[in-house]
Amino acid sequence: MARLFGTDGVREIANAFLSPELAFVLGRVGAGIIARRLGKSPTVVVGRDTRLSGDMLEAAVVAGIASVGGQAVNIGVIPTPGVAFLVRDLPADAGIIISASHNPMEYNGIKFISGDGFKLSDEEELEIEKHIAFYEQGTLSFDTHDDFPRPVGNSVGRVSRLQDAGERYLVHAKSTVDVGLEGLKVVVDCANGAASLYTPRLLKDLGVHVTAINDKPDGTNINARCGSTHPQVLAEIVVETGADLGLAHDGDADRLIAVDEKGNLVDGDHIMAICGLDLLRRGMLPRNTIVATVYSNLGLSKTFAREGGNVVITQNGDRYVLEEMRKLDVILGGEQSGHIIFLDRNTTGDGIITALALLSVLRRIGGRLSELASWMDVYPQVLVNVNVTDKQGVFSNSAINQAIEQAQALMNKDGRIFVRPSGTESLVRVLGEGPEESVVRAVVSEVARVIQEELG
Repeated sequence: MARLFGTDGVREIANAFLSPELAFVLGRVGAGIIARRLGKSPTVVVGRDTRLSGDMLEAAVVAGIASVGGQAVNIGVIPTPGVAFLVRDLPADAGIIISASHNPMEYNGIKFISGDGFKLSDEEELEIEKHIAFYEQGTLSFDTHDDFPRPVGNSVGRVSRLQDAGERYLVHAKSTVDVGLEGLKVVVDCANGAASLYTPRLLKDLGVHVTAINDKPDGTNINARCGSTHPQVLAEIVVETGADLGLAHDGDADRLIAVDEKGNLVDGDHIMAICGLDLLRRGMLPRNTIVATVYSNLGLSKTFAREGGNVVITQNGDRYVLEEMRKLDVILGGEQSGHIIFLDRNTTGDGIITALALLSVLRRIGGRLSELASWMDVYPQVLVNVNVTDKQGVFSNSAINQAIEQAQALMNKDGRIFVRPSGTESLVRVLGEGPEESVVRAVVSEVARVIQEELG
């Protein structure tokens, strides 16, 4: 049977697989498990992004929480990192985020935050799954006779709305800024998502001259050819207006991608390099270490090594980055996609706090963003996706393993070849990096050819 939870909660087409019925059961089971663990009625914070389906799923989740006697605190539209902060600030026993992040509007998702502000572990998600029967074909079957309580009368759970939720989060975000930002000229792409209500206002409060785009969500335009996955228009406006830089969020504002004053992309690797090297040079980077993923550019590790720092690599996914950060007791990590975690400031990727950190370095150092981005060496990176019939066969196929070994030998210590099956599609991804793009393209093409021949 397939897993119900993916790498970032339950995410599917809203009102199809991710139905109000499923949302109700997730709210009920999640709150029921917490109640058993605590021995009391839990308080659960519920926030969402701007998708049309958000109201529907929010109502169902809240009803599920109340059905086991839980107290649901509804905080409305807010960035995902705002929920993580408010769970700790209230404090609450858990949080639920209704969002599909950077995905198109027809998708939505439900993910849980524990009482300490961190995502649930795999084991905790599996505990919830045990109470929900579902089939791999995409149909659902609910057991309406679960063993969680159904209180009646004055024991039924209550639902309240926290009116100042957004204000609390903005005050916290402002507290992370230690240098004046007045006079900076910034274009912000809000992806017609949760950031629309937050980032432009916050930056204006800090004295930044803001041009906001894609900041008028209507429920259907979230991530529609805009935001962190489509920064082209942002880049054009930055150049046209003579802005210092551009900032792009995704739908729930846990990501940040930037563009410099020339319109060049400044991705998550560059942002980690800029902020991490600034901390390293000031003696403020614990263990002189940051955490990145296997998809981060090899230049990030080379750049830190050159300055006496270290980059620890994890598998893809911000939950694995965070897991390693907590194990190593370091404060900075993230992904090339723009999920950047400042663990001394929040417990999850936070696009707004990351934006403030980047602007702070720019103001502290002076100069232009293009100059700061040049701190990081960038190696040519080639990624090829190969359609296959058996993606797991890549690990046991001798011809493929031999091709990978030969490719790595050609790359030698200055490059790398990385092969992994997709987590959701019938694909095998082949990534190569090295100082010479022609060599990288040749070895990636050869490995992809062998995979296609053996498994296609």
